[in-house]
Amino acid sequence: MKLIGPFKQIITLANLSLRGKLSDDQLEIILDGGILVDHDKIQKVGNFNELRSENPDIMIEEVEGEQIVLPAFVDSHTHICFGGNRANDFAMRNAGKTYLEIAESGGGIWSSVQHTRNASEEELLKTLVERINFLISLGIVTIEVKSGYGLDVANELKMLRIIKKAQELTKATLVPTCLSAHLKPRDFEGGNEEYLNYILTEILPKVKGENLAKRVDIFIEKSAFQPEESKEFLLKTKELGFEITVHADQFTPGSSRIAVEVGAQSADHLEATIDEDIEFLANSNTVATALPGASLGLGEKFTPARKLLDAGAILAIASDWNPGSAPMGNLITQASILATYQKLTTAEVLAGMTFRSAYALGLEDRGRLQNGLKADFVTFKTDNFQNVLYNQGSLAAENVYINGEKWAV
Repeated sequence: MKLIGPFKQIITLANLSLRGKLSDDQLEIILDGGILVDHDKIQKVGNFNELRSENPDIMIEEVEGEQIVLPAFVDSHTHICFGGNRANDFAMRNAGKTYLEIAESGGGIWSSVQHTRNASEEELLKTLVERINFLISLGIVTIEVKSGYGLDVANELKMLRIIKKAQELTKATLVPTCLSAHLKPRDFEGGNEEYLNYILTEILPKVKGENLAKRVDIFIEKSAFQPEESKEFLLKTKELGFEITVHADQFTPGSSRIAVEVGAQSADHLEATIDEDIEFLANSNTVATALPGASLGLGEKFTPARKLLDAGAILAIASDWNPGSAPMGNLITQASILATYQKLTTAEVLAGMTFRSAYALGLEDRGRLQNGLKADFVTFKTDNFQNVLYNQGSLAAENVYINGEKWAV
């Protein structure tokens, strides 16, 4: 057991509600605090000197200078296992080209599929670990990672096996998700229904057999899969024993309602969600996940986060880091900008990047600094925790702790 501190401020996020709006005066802030860690769990959080007096023989890990500490962040939606680069897509989009024009010129998701299929396993693993390390350096230590750039048995399994291998090479927690239903690949002979059945009969049994993922995702949109066929697919996926999440309401409304109806853990994107579906989400346990990186990358409107919170929804905030629509990867910058446009309190943003995002992944053992939870936390060299969002990602994390141990690349 050891005592880490003293910290100028510890923002515990303890006692904050899982759903709905939050005010900053609800934040528990412990001044001159310490964190008592036993193996990989938090034993106690409190005043540093009092904890030291209570435990006179405890090992002390002293913090240098003024630092604040937050629970480590959770990124519940990423596509960081991929090959290639789509900088040309971004340039063409900014020059006024449409999604269809970009796709016809060789860009779009299919471009990433081709690059990922052609990349060696060694190359994909190397770049995946590099991206994981970048996220950890920001204080993000629980990371969802999707497949979805393989789109056939061999390549989807290749991606998921690489994600599993990456878990052996990092102290971060990786949560793999099978997104074979990203879109119907161009080289598949048959329609959407046949392709979804191919996933159900050929891909998912192998994913389950090798224990490569417990979660399945689908992109419901005019350019991908339609609402009714998606709903049928999701219900069959649940019958196979998978948890589900949904790419919902990115460009057109309606699919978030399907996510709720089938009991999805989360409905992600929601930029096009209409008021009646906001109420539908708010009255469910399906997490509404905002992906501001996609709004910034595409120049589209943001998820109606303020309305969702006011209605009582569970709002998570994730990066959507991918090679096409959300290439930034910096969750703190994205969340800070979302807060500015949607008028979110600091408490709402921090909750959205920690315990609420963890809930979207089915993980309730992290995201707050309190007794019995996972000892994952991040420190910043500042005397005021508000500076983290105020600096919009330019205030670098000082130290990142995973399972109570200081992380280093």
